[in-house]
Amino acid sequence: MKHLKRKILEIATKSGEGHISTAFSILEILWVLYDRVLNISPETVSHPDRDRFVLSKGHASIGLYAVLAEKGFITEETLHSFGRFDSILGGHPDRTKVPGVETSTGSLGHGFPMAVGLALAMKIRKQKGRVYTIIGDGECNEGTVWESALLAPHQKLDNLCCIVDYNHSNDRSLVLGDVEAKFKSFGWHTIAIDGHDEEAIYKALTAKSERPIAVIAATIKGKGVKSMEHNPEWHHKSPKPEELEAFLKELI
Repeated sequence: MKHLKRKILEIATKSGEGHISTAFSILEILWVLYDRVLNISPETVSHPDRDRFVLSKGHASIGLYAVLAEKGFITEETLHSFGRFDSILGGHPDRTKVPGVETSTGSLGHGFPMAVGLALAMKIRKQKGRVYTIIGDGECNEGTVWESALLAPHQKLDNLCCIVDYNHSNDRSLVLGDVEAKFKSFGWHTIAIDGHDEEAIYKALTAKSERPIAVIAATIKGKGVKSMEHNPEWHHKSPKPEELEAFLKELI
């Protein structure tokens, strides 16, 4: 995990772009998904029975790109082109350019509805794969999140798993309170975990239920670099070269 964070810090510094702290909030979840859960590889990105993953909080793309490079979907050279004018890797993921990216996201509140639509279509077509999505707690301000949360149990989407990145970055504007109870009241099977505990993540993401599953992941925005943790200054900011050196020494 530390080497992935190192790469993210280096390419964000080089490009002058990227939501580093947001990526660090969900990096363990992304890694467990692509390393142990999703039945997808660079060779099966178009297979009809593959699992689908939707990064609804698309601004965390730099974390997704680091994992895609580690698993061979894109090259290291491509990863280090992040943010360049001619790069396929922009601030938000583009499904038409990046292998392994299922949907183009970035406008908050849109990825979760697309994940619900994918899950419904796969059930209608009797396809075997599951659909996973990560949404942010700030994204939960969007009405489309709760419309989707209402629809999924109604359609009996037992092939859908929604992971809520609950890092409390939203608390400054609107306190969400008990998100687990909210999803449960909508008819979801809910599981609360430490979003940085890889074994807990794996157990939750492979749980079975006749209902859609909501994993409420308690996370720390900026996890691993103390001066970034819970610090809104680093929501969208790239380090200066001297800051990079300090962060790399601090990295845990």
